[in-house]
Amino acid sequence: MRAVVARAGASVVEVVDGPVCEPGPGRVRIRVAAATVNPVDVMVVDGAPVRFGLVRERAVFGLGWDVAGEVDAVGAGVSGFAVGDAVLGLRDRLDVRTGALAEFVVLDADAVAPRPVDLDPVAAATIPLNGSTARQGLDLLGSAAGDTLLVTGAAGGVGAFAVELAAARGVRVVAVAGAADEASVRDLGARWFVPRGADLADRIRALLPGGVDAALDAAMLGPDALDAVRGGGAFVAVNAGAAPPGLRGIRVHQVWVRADAAQLAELATAAGKGELTLRVARTFPFAEAARAFATVAEGGLRGRVVLVP
Repeated sequence: MRAVVARAGASVVEVVDGPVCEPGPGRVRIRVAAATVNPVDVMVVDGAPVRFGLVRERAVFGLGWDVAGEVDAVGAGVSGFAVGDAVLGLRDRLDVRTGALAEFVVLDADAVAPRPVDLDPVAAATIPLNGSTARQGLDLLGSAAGDTLLVTGAAGGVGAFAVELAAARGVRVVAVAGAADEASVRDLGARWFVPRGADLADRIRALLPGGVDAALDAAMLGPDALDAVRGGGAFVAVNAGAAPPGLRGIRVHQVWVRADAAQLAELATAAGKGELTLRVARTFPFAEAARAFATVAEGGLRGRVVLVP
């Protein structure tokens, strides 16, 4: 099969041929219909996980976290899945030889969820990583209906899902993004919009005296976003670097995404009902993987870049 990989120290993307792996006990093999290229994949190509001490150096790193496709084979002890089932899944391990950007991928069964058959696999492939990150970040914050929540990077992959999921819970969202994104993030459910820029905390506190109850910092603004949170509030950092200190008794967390089949199923069901907005910016064939990665690295996208075999 073909797979998209990064070679240590090379900082380039390659499409290589390799064996199709058999699913062991408790695992599912998926024939990939679509897989998303995320900024974290670009970071792997650039060697960031090794520099940050998240993984040890290896000769080849597999790429791709999100996958949508069909079950191709199941391992011993797997129930609930059969060959031909439409699914989506999340590969949440960094240190692998083959990721989701491949013609076949083997995942633990608890990292795979049913995909509504009328949910296009290209669109569905945008859900797992960003949707799970947003959902798990919101769970860490513990925001409830009526609370105020700041979401930075509200037009990005994680931020947009966070706005929509929080609004569905009755949370009142303050969205921060570029001025041109105001209409789109309001459509997702944001009550207030604040353009990114200087004096962010002061501008948010002018809207909500005392500050917001919590913040999900998808744009990695760190202290600038923390300063908008009231004393004793909550803050979640969505990044692999250092989170800001918990000044004024603010509970500070970092969200390290994990595969959770039940959450994936909920997200897929919501998307299938039209309750979760899926955005695809570009699609590329595997042969143009390098172009796809360059597109993601350039930034500024409103939607995901998806590879199709």
